[in-house]
Amino acid sequence: MTITNTRDSIGPCLRYGATTTAVTTTAVLGARAVDPASVWYRSLRKPSWQPPSWAFGAVWTPLYATIAYAGGHALGEAAGRQERTRLATGLATNLAPNAGWNWLFFRLHSPRAGLAGTLLLNVSNVDLIRRIARVDRRAARTLLPYAAWCAFATALNASIVRKNP
Repeated sequence: MTITNTRDSIGPCLRYGATTTAVTTTAVLGARAVDPASVWYRSLRKPSWQPPSWAFGAVWTPLYATIAYAGGHALGEAAGRQERTRLATGLATNLAPNAGWNWLFFRLHSPRAGLAGTLLLNVSNVDLIRRIARVDRRAARTLLPYAAWCAFATALNASIVRKNP
């Protein structure tokens, strides 16, 4: 059997399986660094508008699902191997600072390093949305809440830096 549709030559199970695995790995690696009950974290002065600790998991779970969906869907819409490779590279490049922020902030006990990491993540979000929009605008739109939450997290992180010189 010859596959004539180059837009979906890698198959939906493989596409969504790969993006779900990548996103799940990111979530697990990032979560390993988080310790909101630590003495260090509890001693930080935080803004009054910081959500409770449980809210972060409640928000990140559907956001991670949208990242896996958008990545998998866009990979299916990509017109050839080179475009799929660029999309996969953009996704991997985005997931690295996503998991890395937790290590910078919580493990290094450095709100300043965390702020640098979240700024890098914001730049990566714009790039990922741009890449995905080139092949699938709907999938790109599903990433807007992710980008918005990361921008909120950046503001929260910046406030913590200001309150804890």
